[in-house]
Amino acid sequence: MGTESSQTLSLTIADGVARIVLDNGPINLFDGQMFAELAAVTARIAVDDDVRVVVLSSANPDFFIAHFDVTLIQQFPTDLPPDPGRIPPPNPFHVMCEHLRTMPKATIAVIEGRVGGGGSEMALSCDMRFALRGRAIFSQPEVALGIIPGGSGTVRLPRLIGRSRALEVILGCDDVDAELAEQWGWVNRTLDGEELWRHVDRLVSRIASFPFHAIAAAKASVLQADGDVSEDLRNEGAAFQATLGHPRTRGAMDAFLAAGGQTAAGEMRLGALAAEINRPG
Repeated sequence: MGTESSQTLSLTIADGVARIVLDNGPINLFDGQMFAELAAVTARIAVDDDVRVVVLSSANPDFFIAHFDVTLIQQFPTDLPPDPGRIPPPNPFHVMCEHLRTMPKATIAVIEGRVGGGGSEMALSCDMRFALRGRAIFSQPEVALGIIPGGSGTVRLPRLIGRSRALEVILGCDDVDAELAEQWGWVNRTLDGEELWRHVDRLVSRIASFPFHAIAAAKASVLQADGDVSEDLRNEGAAFQATLGHPRTRGAMDAFLAAGGQTAAGEMRLGALAAEINRPG
């Protein structure tokens, strides 16, 4: 067994299973430090032949990950590429998410609290998602802030829950509870209390005991159903970039932060907050 900790997460590897536990402040904000640490860990695990299963969870019972840090997004460059017809290369966030989607091992997100924005996109990139009934809440609040889900959400959600439901989530910017997420296929299962981890641990142990080459081959074969998403991700990145310079984007982000965004109280009512910041008057 090996355990290592950094500023925003801990990693334990034992019996073919890598367990990543996220722990970054009161709302598990996806800030620059967490992104750097998670990107480095997932890239390393992706090529570690001793790992057959990766499990991501949170030390915070209220938040898996709130979302990506809006104050960092406000610092992103707003200039469009010199050639507006040129599709940019994959952005670093897409690269991290693609590691989770394509690595030759099972990736599982266990969601016990709220997850939104970039945190939701990271969870969507995993092979499986399991949620705590009555506690887990899902959202993509970006459009309310004048942007779009730019970390793979517009690519992954339609493939997972269908076009119309994906548009309800992305354009509505409202909270989706665990039970509805299960009905829509956003998560594999929604389970109560201790039953959640009993199920996940049993599944993880079974997979980790199987031959590595067969796990890798089975996942690679199933991934073919996704098709080649690379161009879709690059187009999403370009569309996200194009929204950053719009005059209403800065105002919406400022209003979000002023109204309690990125505080525990504000984030616990994120769906309502997303509607309020764009209300006339």
